[in-house]
Amino acid sequence: MSQPAVFVILVNWNRKDDTLECLHSLANVTYPRMHIVLVDNASTDDSVANVKREFPSVNLIRNRSNLRFAGGNNVGIAHALGKGADYVLLLNNDTVVDPDFLTRLVNTAEQAPTNGMVGGKIYYYGDRNRIWYAGGRIEWWKGWISHIGLREEDRGQHDKSAQVDYITGCCLLVKRLVIETVGMLDERFFMYGEDVDWCLRAQRVGFHLLYEPGAKVWHKLSASSGGHFSWYKNWNKLRSTLRLAARYANPFQWVTIPVMLPLCVLWQFVGMSRHRSSR
Repeated sequence: MSQPAVFVILVNWNRKDDTLECLHSLANVTYPRMHIVLVDNASTDDSVANVKREFPSVNLIRNRSNLRFAGGNNVGIAHALGKGADYVLLLNNDTVVDPDFLTRLVNTAEQAPTNGMVGGKIYYYGDRNRIWYAGGRIEWWKGWISHIGLREEDRGQHDKSAQVDYITGCCLLVKRLVIETVGMLDERFFMYGEDVDWCLRAQRVGFHLLYEPGAKVWHKLSASSGGHFSWYKNWNKLRSTLRLAARYANPFQWVTIPVMLPLCVLWQFVGMSRHRSSR
């Protein structure tokens, strides 16, 4: 049997250099049935012209306005499904990838019909062996959504495939059947949280979410929202966390969320500060 067709979706908004570097890394991917769709959210930095010149085979979709992460990806997802995609891969445009990453993701997804979504091991772009994501954890009693392995040096401690609570939209492979069953990303999330919501909707109807450590990606982090310490990024992340908690946490968990969530936010900033000062 032929291998499944995978459509890789990149959403770009005024990140020409990041997008071109990502496309160069995708050009080395070994998976044979990969199609790239670049959705441009009305960029004004000549991104479109540069992509057309350097990567004429990339399927380029131009939006008239910035539809942000969810809206931009939904445009790409609709296009991919219309072209017969077996899988769709959401991939941040500020990443570079290992040549075998897509083969690893697809192989894991194909192991069982219920394997609905798969994510890889993601490192910091500027610190090649330091982990940013090795699976997702949700603790509703805290109102907290976090990455397993965050800021840890990779010593092989997260080298086993496992079911996880969610997969980050930075690198998220999803089966066609999942999208046809639960729909697309919820565009009511202004920024952040739409990937977690998508995963939870898939999980609730019986699909498994899997972390595959052999699929390696390096991420520049929050390039379009101002970086780690951006007020804009962190305010919108908190808003989305509260929206998710309102949708999925039960009444008993809301007893502890008002106390624990502020503590978790504070601890996150302490961790980011230590990480930055140690570099």
